[in-house]
Amino acid sequence: MISKKKLYMRVAALQFQTTSHVPENLNTCLRLIDEAALQSPNLMVLGEFSNHLSWYDDQKHAWEVALEIGGNFLQKIAEKARRHSCYIDINVTLRRAENTITVTSLLYDPEGQLIAEADKQTLMGHENIYFERASAPSPVIETPYGRLGLFPCRDGVTFETPRGLALRGAQLFCDSLNSFALDEATLHVPARAPENKCFLVSANKVGPLIPEILLNEVARATQIPKNFLYGAGGSQIVHPNGTILARASLDKEEVIVADICLSEADDKSRPDGTHLFTARRPDLYTDIVDENACIDCGAAQAEVKAVTLSVTSVNDLLAQALVIDPWVKIIVLSGNFIAKESELEQIIQICKPYDWSLCTRALIEEDQFVVLIGKGKILAQQKQIHKSHRSASKTLAKELITLDLEWGRVAMMHSDDAAYPEIVKVAALKGIHTLLVPADFQEQWEWQYGLPSRAAENRICVIAADKEKSMIASLEREFTIMTTWEERQFDGKINEPLLAWQVRGKPYLEALFHPQAACNKVMSEATDLLKDRPWFLSEALIKEEHQ
Repeated sequence: MISKKKLYMRVAALQFQTTSHVPENLNTCLRLIDEAALQSPNLMVLGEFSNHLSWYDDQKHAWEVALEIGGNFLQKIAEKARRHSCYIDINVTLRRAENTITVTSLLYDPEGQLIAEADKQTLMGHENIYFERASAPSPVIETPYGRLGLFPCRDGVTFETPRGLALRGAQLFCDSLNSFALDEATLHVPARAPENKCFLVSANKVGPLIPEILLNEVARATQIPKNFLYGAGGSQIVHPNGTILARASLDKEEVIVADICLSEADDKSRPDGTHLFTARRPDLYTDIVDENACIDCGAAQAEVKAVTLSVTSVNDLLAQALVIDPWVKIIVLSGNFIAKESELEQIIQICKPYDWSLCTRALIEEDQFVVLIGKGKILAQQKQIHKSHRSASKTLAKELITLDLEWGRVAMMHSDDAAYPEIVKVAALKGIHTLLVPADFQEQWEWQYGLPSRAAENRICVIAADKEKSMIASLEREFTIMTTWEERQFDGKINEPLLAWQVRGKPYLEALFHPQAACNKVMSEATDLLKDRPWFLSEALIKEEHQ
């Protein structure tokens, strides 16, 4: 049998600085395109707002510096695509009908033809003043190398837009950034690749993100140190398994390249053989497309102590329970331990003398559950939500359960369920403060990017107990940027959880977390992580069929 030859493509991310002078920015783009062409890429990805800094005197100014399709700036980009016989993805502000402006990624083909436009779906902070959100989903573009999806910056700091593209067949994400956030490159951007098993190319900025003459003034007004008002760089190319194939520096102009084969993104299999997309439960995700589905978090305690335990038997649990701090409120057992139905009563009796609740996996009548025990009884049972070859359940859950404890609202699920960003988003929309995960991770990305990004992007605490990689993800209590903070200074990270990790060789992890902090979902002005999600463009997430 003759095997089909793999078709490789070379992709490039172009990292550079822009200014308030549109002609100067055009020259920078053209120069960097020529520099990148020396390495013969088939695709170049440029940063967001390539035509002008995202900083405007007023709406009139924003309109004046925005571009028109067919204008000189974009004609020059098209000519470069034709001259170097490659695809070019560039993000700019565009003049639209009725004096509106969009932030749009444009894809030019090797003939210099404009073949795709993708308007930004989720705006950040002051962008809401000047620009209109997308009115249609981003397209998936067929090329001889494979299928591409385009989105800029904030659209990749939440899962909906990339997930929709992947479900519609995209194999490669082209992500144009204009970010000073250090955590965007270390957490949110790379998370989008493995959670969808797609390739990703991100191109970020360096240099000041506002006019240099205003740096000191803006730093004082926003309480953001001047050194954090610069593009954070860190452009990268990511493999579908989460491996970083190439990464740029944090502070200088640079071109990075990698050779990839997009057909590798067609394999959506988990290590146990489960197909990542066919195992989805769109019937349980409908809250995502409901504008009014978001429930505000209720009251919760400011600070709670949690413990994760790696146990192999009920006797092991009994021995460790004797030395647990009496101030602990919640215990999560590692997911490699699955309590038999006959053992649940023993666990109830172990918990009975204590003022904590305990979360564990359990097998009840051939069905997989995550069970919460406390006050001498089973408080809640969450049946397995998604099909999983390694932990087959006779039946699957018909709903996601939440429960109000004295310190906050919780949801529970195994790590094979938490690998699906849709169901964690639904839990957040139901107003939970904390997600409890008896974990048995299959892949590195689940603990490296998956659960940390779920915590940050939904503003929920996460307690995940794995036999080796337990984590307790808490939240910064002072969160919304450009508001007054008293406990901390801005450190360059906009939306990263506070992570406590299990020490290798230690059977437990103990840490404080902040359920009350989950009540604040506002990342910046007019940017609520849940209420401002692109619910109106997320229909692909609740459909059974996929490419």
